[in-house]
Amino acid sequence: MAGNRTFTMIKPDAVESGHIGNILAEINKAGFKIVAMKFTRLSKEKAGEFYAIHKERPFYNELVEFMSRGPIVAAILEKVNAVEEFRTLIGSTNPANAAPGTIRALYAKNVGENAVHGSDSDENAIIEGAFHFAGTEIFA
Repeated sequence: MAGNRTFTMIKPDAVESGHIGNILAEINKAGFKIVAMKFTRLSKEKAGEFYAIHKERPFYNELVEFMSRGPIVAAILEKVNAVEEFRTLIGSTNPANAAPGTIRALYAKNVGENAVHGSDSDENAIIEGAFHFAGTEIFA
């Protein structure tokens, strides 16, 4: 169902701050259906694999450390035009630039600890969802 699913993670900063319930409520209120979800923790190795696209960037090691420092909530969400709709809901990567009422405006600390991840394309949503979930863990 490409185009109707996206992948998200509630990142360690938001989990540590106790925002899981509030963020999930925002996702539900925006009309997304959760078709897969798990509370888990990425090892440094798995965080490195997930963010391998950024391996040559100066922030890569810091990103891997951050994403492996504590638990996350990984989820696959369903809605028409899911990727674009979710990216609008979460707001700008830098919460200082995020529109009022977006998840990052409400719950992110800064550009590095920005509360949630959202897939940037339909193709990446499929790849990222498959990275975290087996087919038997996804329910329509």
